[in-house]
Amino acid sequence: MSNKPTVEICVEGFEEALLAEAAGADRVELCASLLEGGITPSLGQIMLAKTRASIPVFVIVRPRGGDFLYSQAEFEAILTDIEVCKSGGADGVVIGFLTADGRVDVERTRAAVEAARPMAVTFHRAFDMTRDPDEAIDDLIACGVDRVLSSGQRPKAHEGLDTLRIMIARAAGRMTILVCGDPEPKSLFAEGAPMDGVEFHFGATAYAESPMRYRNPNVTMGKSDDNREYLKRALDTEAITRRVTALKRAFG
Repeated sequence: MSNKPTVEICVEGFEEALLAEAAGADRVELCASLLEGGITPSLGQIMLAKTRASIPVFVIVRPRGGDFLYSQAEFEAILTDIEVCKSGGADGVVIGFLTADGRVDVERTRAAVEAARPMAVTFHRAFDMTRDPDEAIDDLIACGVDRVLSSGQRPKAHEGLDTLRIMIARAAGRMTILVCGDPEPKSLFAEGAPMDGVEFHFGATAYAESPMRYRNPNVTMGKSDDNREYLKRALDTEAITRRVTALKRAFG
């Protein structure tokens, strides 16, 4: 770990997965609609990512944006999507379930982990919405979750640094802490401490104008008036390469 930290890049679609791999990613989290924080991509995107990329592909399984308190119908759809991910060859799934009082939904998490095997399981940033991170860490370990994505319950990792350090110590190698929120890697560790049980996650988005020449000024495809359909999202590969290179160098 000290020489080769694992870096996961959050991508939207298989094309971005290939670009992330070329930019130095060790793994991708495959999503749709990152504008909503990421929702489940199509089976086609999953299969193409797995067919074309040579790095592991973890797929977010989230039926909608918003909170992580799901109806029974939504939960059934999540379990079905986990099976779809498995049939599409995904290496892992990324899930997250909370109770109304801000705790990990242990029953649903355990059921999802069981349904996902032998794929790996990440618990996503629903963790950062929990009321008690120590309790949440213990619950996730008990459920058999492999890693948890977190910025220390703050928007940026440097703001949640104390919580992240406590999480790393509490997990004690029993579950990987996947740090997001633009971390400064070596700030997570005391001088001389082993740098095990930690991975890093980030993304970088660039937008370009749509190549559409004709644009009907009288209608938009969504609820907003900002004409987002004429902005084309892309992975900022230069930024990804810089960040991956800097991260690997920090541990060299």
